[in-house]
Amino acid sequence: MLRAVDIIRKKRDGGTLANEEIDTFIQGATSGAWEKYQVTALLMAIYFRGMSDEETAYLTGAMVRSGAKLDWSDQPGPKVDKHSTGGVGDKTSLILAPLAAACGCKVPMMSGRGLGHTGGTLDKLETIPGFRVGLRLPEFRDVLRRHGLALIGQTAEVAPADKLLYALRDVTATVESIPLIAGSIMSKKIAEGIDALVMDVKCGRGAFMKQLPDARRLAETIVAIGAQNGVRTKVLITAMDQPLGTAVGNRLEVIESLEILKGRGPADLTALSVRLAAEMVWLGGLADSLKTAEGQVNQALSSGRGLELFRAVIEAQGGDPKMVDDYDRMVPAPQRMMLQAERDGFITGLDAEQIGLGCMFLGAGRAKAEDQVDHAVGVILHAKMGARIEVGAPLMEVHYRRTEGLDHALHRLRSAITWGDEPPTLPPLILEEVQPR
Repeated sequence: MLRAVDIIRKKRDGGTLANEEIDTFIQGATSGAWEKYQVTALLMAIYFRGMSDEETAYLTGAMVRSGAKLDWSDQPGPKVDKHSTGGVGDKTSLILAPLAAACGCKVPMMSGRGLGHTGGTLDKLETIPGFRVGLRLPEFRDVLRRHGLALIGQTAEVAPADKLLYALRDVTATVESIPLIAGSIMSKKIAEGIDALVMDVKCGRGAFMKQLPDARRLAETIVAIGAQNGVRTKVLITAMDQPLGTAVGNRLEVIESLEILKGRGPADLTALSVRLAAEMVWLGGLADSLKTAEGQVNQALSSGRGLELFRAVIEAQGGDPKMVDDYDRMVPAPQRMMLQAERDGFITGLDAEQIGLGCMFLGAGRAKAEDQVDHAVGVILHAKMGARIEVGAPLMEVHYRRTEGLDHALHRLRSAITWGDEPPTLPPLILEEVQPR
């Protein structure tokens, strides 16, 4: 009999876990045979000692086998999904999913909640009054059949081991581990039964991967796991030094997503959403080139087809479709204040992590797994990197509810800004692309 303590000790000391030991870990975690402190101990050992490619691949497979693998063979069309490793202000899923579906993709999107300072798609969707992310599998299948898109949380049937590990990683400082990130992402995506996957690996201050070599390693691991499991996978490594778009916080990000689908909104968020949706269309075989796919996505955006498809999915999943035109149906935060510039100059840095943490202290994120998220609170950025600002000009509009933690949040938000007398060199939005060789 394999004991938890022996497996933990082996990895703690830098050993390579055998397949049987990984199976024992996953089975023990999901059945409750392992105590949560034992599961956490092994997660921490993996965080510090890492895993080989073979261990990571087997861990991913073990998490897939912990539940059911979905079969969409009864539904025509390419099944394509997108996933992001998490960033601040990253609401692209709400934009690109209806756009890709409007172009003919079937998008069975299973998303997660926020991790640490980063937001989660489920938290944003739950801002929409009545929206049900907990559809049963027959309901999920029906919405996908009717609209080409369904947006849900991880079900009990799909990779249940990952659901447990995901929650524990968030509150035990073991998120930033390439094997654990890759295994978590790919176990869900493989179990979804998709044909192709577009990944957005964030890199920079506001990402879990701070350095490009780490982001590249994660991207290569994800592509390799996809290839081993018959899922066509392409990864874009994108910049996350400053927030994406101008809204941070669940309600505010839903509004910004809808504005993009209406043809309005920040250029960086629009450009990345269109590119990722085009990658989905191209990878799904619905266009003969990426350029053609981009044209199809832009047409779905400009015609309003993406917006109307999203409205239909909101209604199909129990949400209030009227909120698409009346944002106050998502109850706003009761208090607002404006942070103003205290000096003249150029904004040379806008630390996404500090802004994410500031919003978390407002209540927009979780410090513990059981924390309740306040969907209404957050920040609207009035200036981003490269902007020339004069003293007294608006920098950030803070939407808040409680005064508890407000001073700490404001300190984080102000500390996120760095100033200079010369304009900075702005990094490209897409840093690298990784795909099978």
